[in-house]
Amino acid sequence: MTEGAHTPGDGQGDDSRPGRSSLLGAVRSGRRQDTPPGPNYKWVALSNTTLGVLIATMDASIVIISLPAIFRGIGLDPLAPGNIGYLLWMILGYLLVSAVLVVVLGRLGDMFGRVKIYNIGFLIFACASVALSLDPFRAGAGAMWLILWRIVQAFGGSMLTANSAAILTDAFPARHRGMALGVNQITALAGQFLGLLAGGLLAVVDWRAVFWVSVPISITGTIWSYLSLRETKAGRPGRIDWLGNLTFAAGAGILLAGITYGIQPYGGSATGWGNPWVLSGLIGGVVLLLVFCYIETHIAEPMFNLALFKVRAFAAGNLAALLTAIARGGLQFMLIIWLQGIWLPLHGYDYEDTPLWAGIFMLPLTIGFLIAGPVSGYLSDRFGARMFSTVGLVVVALSFVGLLALPIDFDYGMFAALLLLNGLGQGMFSAPNTSSIMGSVPSEYRGVASGMRSTFQNSGTALSIGVFFSLMVSGLASSLPGTLSKGLQAHGVPAGAADQAASLPPVSTLFATFLGNNPIQHLLASNGVLDQLSAAQRAVLTGHSFFPRLVSGPFHHGLTIVFGVAAGMALVSAIASALRGGHRSEPGPEPAPAGLPTAPAETPETTQTGPNGSSRNAS
Repeated sequence: MTEGAHTPGDGQGDDSRPGRSSLLGAVRSGRRQDTPPGPNYKWVALSNTTLGVLIATMDASIVIISLPAIFRGIGLDPLAPGNIGYLLWMILGYLLVSAVLVVVLGRLGDMFGRVKIYNIGFLIFACASVALSLDPFRAGAGAMWLILWRIVQAFGGSMLTANSAAILTDAFPARHRGMALGVNQITALAGQFLGLLAGGLLAVVDWRAVFWVSVPISITGTIWSYLSLRETKAGRPGRIDWLGNLTFAAGAGILLAGITYGIQPYGGSATGWGNPWVLSGLIGGVVLLLVFCYIETHIAEPMFNLALFKVRAFAAGNLAALLTAIARGGLQFMLIIWLQGIWLPLHGYDYEDTPLWAGIFMLPLTIGFLIAGPVSGYLSDRFGARMFSTVGLVVVALSFVGLLALPIDFDYGMFAALLLLNGLGQGMFSAPNTSSIMGSVPSEYRGVASGMRSTFQNSGTALSIGVFFSLMVSGLASSLPGTLSKGLQAHGVPAGAADQAASLPPVSTLFATFLGNNPIQHLLASNGVLDQLSAAQRAVLTGHSFFPRLVSGPFHHGLTIVFGVAAGMALVSAIASALRGGHRSEPGPEPAPAGLPTAPAETPETTQTGPNGSSRNAS
């Protein structure tokens, strides 16, 4: 078959595809899905799926910055020990659902139609956004309403992210696929940081505005996706692997929930890793995932065929994505604490304003994503993914080393340059890596491959919270209580009140800075101690410099550990990326790896994978 030619329904979205039929006419005739996509369909698919992943990933992070306003709005103290669970589940509930369900929803897209599942996801997301903005309760009941509807919203968002990359892979010819997936992937990553900025801006207006913003976007996206997207690949008939779905969802959910509770205090310990329930969750989750792997290798139609890991580009790309997601998550949360809890107050910013300014000062990271992602995706279509993704991860590791060398009270110019460097490196890695993963599998497995890729990415973010917060909490627990008690007593606070304030769990102190609260003012005002002090003493204790200087030493020690571990993960990811296999440009399809049904032959433009895991185009 000549270059540029495609068989009917091959879904490549090439410009040679016929179709000047009117969309409106197709809808009126009731034959929308039967009408071949027009020559510009691939750009319609790119713009719609980019909107979908942008709103889904923005909503994953938009509540982080706006949590103080949300909890004030429903009348709940986020720093009360009994309320830490509400706070954690507001952040992590969305991530947990996304990590657990994307594989299942990607598989359903392979079976019943990727566009169909994607459209339903937009509708669910829109309904959940409306419900979140209409929270009728207060205090704990109000928090539970938000947590539960955030879980529903995450379900809809998972439908979007699980199938967006597969829709693009079907719509674009292989020579343009890296650019399209690069735009999609970098938009998803940038959405995580844009959500921080949007949350800070909208929370100033009203806490409900944080959820209102999703309503018109998701409703518009729902209508637009229904009217414009096509099923360019027929669903692959099959049976739902109920046992595999159950064991995977239960295992991954229990494991990540155990990690979530592991960073909360237990008994006299600063963390909960010794909690029997946490240990049971960790062990039980691992056991269930091992059972899942056994089931998947002994069932005729598994939810996820483990033979895909025989594809070297697929296995190496997902390993690199997981480790990079852990490092990126640690960077995101540590930067927020560093800026909001220490650097911004030291430079005269009020605690109430630090969430917004933290989002603004982290913009170089997002700019780096947006610059490097599409460019590296486009170039990887011509020169292969290995070079760009590997070099990008080395750049990321170097940026972590640079951040390690900065003092706590840094010069912003150098800080911004390192964030830009980190963003450029992650952009260089993410777009080619996504293209390599998606192009390395047969077309009928792209939905589940996209789901697995998202699972690794979302699981990495959830794992990063448990790993890096635990490292930071452990560092603070050894020195912060004594330092805090002595510092308070030196400024006139009675010993009993100082010891009581210092007994606040370190995770609460971390979350205080994370939420843009002055924990000293919060602790001393709640028991009336501030009223007993002189005006000068109150000014010092509640000012911009007392708490940041108090915690700067322990925090910098923890920061060194966190960024050191993140740099090591980036280097391991670079090694995995380098082992994915070289770029090949010879024409001709290759067989699917052993253990997978043979895929129908595609055109010479489409990437195929050989039994040794090498791929012909972007891998």
